[in-house]
Amino acid sequence: MSKSRTLPIMTLGLSIAAVLSGCATFEKCGFNGCPGDAKTTANVKALFDQHPELGTSINVQTLDHVVYLYGLVDTPFESEIAKSVALEAPGAARVVSTIANGN
Repeated sequence: MSKSRTLPIMTLGLSIAAVLSGCATFEKCGFNGCPGDAKTTANVKALFDQHPELGTSINVQTLDHVVYLYGLVDTPFESEIAKSVALEAPGAARVVSTIANGN
């Protein structure tokens, strides 16, 4: 190989190695969630307790810092309140809601 082709090939090889090593260090939290997911769920529930208009029919689960909400509420507005309140909880990176309107 000529010297003019060696440098681009070495640069490409180093770039690929850097990208792959970054991928190797990324880990998901697994089926049981990340450390702190239980605390995030508790934080969301504590915030919900401060909003009696939400009732007690919303279930909360956290996995990998994503808060999942499901259950029934009386109005679509209550669903929006629940999502907004859940997002305020420490440890909540994102909220996914499948809350349905019971009426």
